[in-house]
Amino acid sequence: MHNLYAILAKLLNRCKPVARNLVNESGNVPRRGVVPRFSDLEIVALNMTSEAVDINSESLLFVKLQEYKIEIPNLKSRRRYNDRRKITSYLCNTIRERIAAEMDGGEYCFSIDSKPIEVCRFFRSKRCSMGKKNFEKAPSIGYCASQGVYYCGYKLHAVYGLSGITHSFDFTKASVYDIHYLIDVKVDYSNCTVIGDRGYISAV
Repeated sequence: MHNLYAILAKLLNRCKPVARNLVNESGNVPRRGVVPRFSDLEIVALNMTSEAVDINSESLLFVKLQEYKIEIPNLKSRRRYNDRRKITSYLCNTIRERIAAEMDGGEYCFSIDSKPIEVCRFFRSKRCSMGKKNFEKAPSIGYCASQGVYYCGYKLHAVYGLSGITHSFDFTKASVYDIHYLIDVKVDYSNCTVIGDRGYISAV
């Protein structure tokens, strides 16, 4: 069981020094109007907390937060949180970029891999209507070696540093071989070590 308040407090302490000139002393982006009790920086930290514990539903998040009414008394409603989360999206993205820049120490060793993004089961692929009018964007049949199954969908390709920073990523059809993504990014990663599985083995 995750302690959401403990994670929120840690992320908030991490965001405060990174935000620097983006927010004022109360943790809010300077603007006219009433000063919110639950600051913009706390909204960003709560958004990061939900992602950290893999809560994708705001409804589920607020069910979980009922356990922390004493620790988080100023978060009034789901609607207000959702509205302010959209308003502070630029602040959130800027903080993420700054944290990533601090973690990225000019690495020379990277990991490359792909992940299947399933749209529907293989046996339902012929009935899938997604992208029927645009072949380039339509999903295709691919094979997931780790699970030993065929699926209909896409592939997420990504290059990660050893510190956990995502340096580049791309989506392709599921039928595209992993080596094609490596060919696309090899210019950017030519003077370093890139570690991948056998799907990236080639003479190029």
